[in-house]
Amino acid sequence: MVIGRYRKYWALYAMLLPAAAIVLINNYLPMAGVLIAFKNVNYAVGMLHSPWIGFDNFKYLFSTEKAWIITRNTLAYNAIFIVLNLVVAVAFAIMFNEMRSKLLSKFHQSAMFLPFFLSMVVVGCLVYAFLGPEHGYFNTKLFPALGWKPVEWYSDPKYWPVLLPIVNVWKNIGYYTVIYMAAIIGIDNEYYEAALIDGASKFRQIARITIPLIMPVIVVMTLLQIGRIFYADFGLFFQVTRNAGAIYPTTQVIDTYVYQTFLAMGDIGMSSAAGLYQAIVGFILVLGSNLLVRRVSKDNALF
Repeated sequence: MVIGRYRKYWALYAMLLPAAAIVLINNYLPMAGVLIAFKNVNYAVGMLHSPWIGFDNFKYLFSTEKAWIITRNTLAYNAIFIVLNLVVAVAFAIMFNEMRSKLLSKFHQSAMFLPFFLSMVVVGCLVYAFLGPEHGYFNTKLFPALGWKPVEWYSDPKYWPVLLPIVNVWKNIGYYTVIYMAAIIGIDNEYYEAALIDGASKFRQIARITIPLIMPVIVVMTLLQIGRIFYADFGLFFQVTRNAGAIYPTTQVIDTYVYQTFLAMGDIGMSSAAGLYQAIVGFILVLGSNLLVRRVSKDNALF
C-alpha cells in the first residue's frame, strides 16, 4: 500500500528532489563541522584526524569577560528589535491600510510595497548622511545650528544602544509592514461594517477586530525572531559600526566576535564553539517559546 502511494505521487516526489538535495547539502551536511568546536584543528592532518580537546574551547570562551559582553549585547539588542519591529510594523500596517482604503484604492497593490522599497533603498544612505564624522548632517548642519559640538559617533560607545535600534527599525520596517498589511487586507470587511453599525470607534475596531485577527501572524513572526535571538544582523553590527574597536562594549555581538576571532586569531575551534553555543541556545529558545504559546493558545503555535 505504501509503495503504491509512492508510485501514485512519483511526479510530486521527483519535483521535491532538487529542493531536498539543496537543503541536504547546504543545511545538513555542514552540521558535521560542529566537531571542530571540540578539536584542536591541525590543517596538516585535517579535521577528522585532529586531536580531541573536549570542552576546552568552551571553557576558554566562557572564562573571558567577552563571553558575557557579547551574550548581553546579542540578547538585549535582539529583544529590543523584536519589540520595535512588532509595534512599529503593526502600526505602519494599520496606517497604510487606512491610506489604501481611503486614498489609494486604485493603487493598493503598489502601496503595499512602498514601505519595503523605501526602507531598503534609504537605510544605507541614512547612516552615512547623518552620522558621517566629517560630512554627516548632524555634525555639519544640525549641531552647529543648535550650538552643540560635533559628536565622534565611532569613538564613544554610549550612543549606539539608541542608534542601532533606530537603524534596524528603518531597515526592517518595510518587510514586516508588508507581511502584517497583507494579513490585515485578508480580514473580511463585514466585521468592520458590523462594528460601524454598533457604533464602534476606529480605535475599538483596531483593538477588537484587527489585532485579534492578525494575532496568529504576529505570533508566528515573533517566534521566528525569537528563534534567532542569539543571531545578530552581521551587516548591521559590522558595517554600520565600521567595526570600530572603541565602541565594542556596546556593539560587539556573537556573530562579529566569531568573525573577528577567526579573522584576527585564526582560531577556527573558538569560532565554532561560539557558533555552536548560538545554535543550541537558539534551538532551546524556539522550543520553549513555542511550548509557552501552545499552553496559551494551541492554534497560534508554530508547531
